[in-house]
Amino acid sequence: QGRLVESGGGLVTAGGSLRLSCVTSARTFSDYTVGWFRQAPGKEREYVGRTTWSGVSKYTYYTESVKGRFAISSDNTKKTIYLQMNSLKPEDTAVYYCAAREGFAGSSEDSYSYWGQGTQVTVSS
Repeated sequence: QGRLVESGGGLVTAGGSLRLSCVTSARTFSDYTVGWFRQAPGKEREYVGRTTWSGVSKYTYYTESVKGRFAISSDNTKKTIYLQMNSLKPEDTAVYYCAAREGFAGSSEDSYSYWGQGTQVTVSS
């Protein structure tokens, strides 16, 4: 349940796009939350967004600074969650992490049980 592996980071110019992937070892996405966080150099890790599965329903939330630019999606058959990042800005430069837990989790990193290793995203101006 606890293994998460991110990929997809890289260097992109401002205005470009990247898609991050987070492969999980979860047996099922029913009653499960995956969150995305990022940590810029010299700053604390911050919440980006999350998706919670509850039965057949799915709820997705984003922090204000990425609304309309970032989108979380999933391929349940591949046990993979994606973070599509469009219209990237230099201030989006950070190490991006996916995190997960069974059941509900909010925007606080303390509410997540499992973490990936992170993937670097660099946006040049």
